[in-house]
Amino acid sequence: MLEFLNNHKIIESAVVLFLAILIRLIITNSLRKIQVKFGFQKSRILVTNKIITILTYATIIVVIAFIWGVDEKQLLVYVSSFLTILGIAFFAQWSILSNITAGIILFVNYPVKIGDTITILEKDNDTTGEIRDIGAFFITLKTPENEFITIPNAIILQKNIKFK
Repeated sequence: MLEFLNNHKIIESAVVLFLAILIRLIITNSLRKIQVKFGFQKSRILVTNKIITILTYATIIVVIAFIWGVDEKQLLVYVSSFLTILGIAFFAQWSILSNITAGIILFVNYPVKIGDTITILEKDNDTTGEIRDIGAFFITLKTPENEFITIPNAIILQKNIKFK
């Protein structure tokens, strides 16, 4: 009987792995289509793909742990301990987390793309430039004076932007 249960768990684990790989392939193909449709730079797609891959693998680990009989309370203690440590680490560097989140928002739902010229409106000093790159942490602008400026993604979401 025990051997049957272990074989059953192996089959369930294999099905979960297969489904995860299939979902990851579908997402990767969808990201490629989005890149072509909206003209996003390949590096943006790679960053987004990495984030989705990490989330997918974390989900797989949790699901397989449940299949093999890990107690929910033990898993909850482990996950909450990990998130507490992670939260303390990010509290010291909260801007990193906010820039990553802002980068995803800019990628998914923002009306500008690489090559567009924008002006960041501030009280004293407006910044104008052509968007050269949108990364996980920063947007790189090329000014009319051929200078390159990097601006944190979180700042882009907080400021008023004028499109040209």
